[in-house]
Amino acid sequence: MLFKGLEVSVSGMQAERVRIDLAASNLANVNSTRAEDGQPYRRKVPVFEAVLDSYSNNIPIYKVRVKEIQTDPSPFKLKFDPNNPDAGPDGYVRLPNVDPMREMVDMMSAIRSYEANLTAFNTHKDMILKSLEIIRV
Repeated sequence: MLFKGLEVSVSGMQAERVRIDLAASNLANVNSTRAEDGQPYRRKVPVFEAVLDSYSNNIPIYKVRVKEIQTDPSPFKLKFDPNNPDAGPDGYVRLPNVDPMREMVDMMSAIRSYEANLTAFNTHKDMILKSLEIIRV
């Protein structure tokens, strides 16, 4: 039970790492007008869930995990560019449904959450080490 706090923080860091990776992938594909399926790139978002890990003194301990990665169903942006090879018969090119500003905000939020989990991890680790010091004396 001593290390459950560390495990909870690690699960949070793993979830935020996925969120950071997806935001980076979304940003990298902001101008990708054709993916493997021939459609423009669709924004990807993680779906998190709390998973009951165990109980400590009748208090539930939850970890977080990525349940799935969904594609954003919002419509593609349209840009008039009749010379683009991906333009339709009307001259419009469908662009990814990625908003760079939104992705930057999501990435910054994920980085801050990762840092908060790292701080909690280090604080818990320090408390364990101090406890071991007290026991040793």
